[in-house]
Amino acid sequence: MSGPNPTLTKNFTAETAVTRYRIVKFGSSDGQVVQAAAATDAMIGVAAELDAAGGERVDVHLAGLAEVEFGGTVTRGALVTADSQGRAVAAAPAAGVNNRVIGVAMVSAASGDIASVLIAPQQIQG
Repeated sequence: MSGPNPTLTKNFTAETAVTRYRIVKFGSSDGQVVQAAAATDAMIGVAAELDAAGGERVDVHLAGLAEVEFGGTVTRGALVTADSQGRAVAAAPAAGVNNRVIGVAMVSAASGDIASVLIAPQQIQG
């Protein structure tokens, strides 16, 4: 399978440190992002190929295929969300909770793998 093919990338300011290939959400101000830290976070995209310290600029892939670091075993075709460190893990509904999804795993992956995800933010109802 070929590598990433982002179709929309936007530059933001990292409100806090953002690690490359991690899922991100909006920060506390317009134009800022932070790493996602829970399945309930309103995820918007994936940090590109460079780490960013707080206050530095960071590219975020908002659409298309993006490389994401995985935090657990995921099977290709599964919906993925963020773990506590912004890594991709399998998404699942939880009773009474509206979890968020960043996209669909394009290949099977294990914890620590960097693999393609089709970015398609959405919400799943518990």
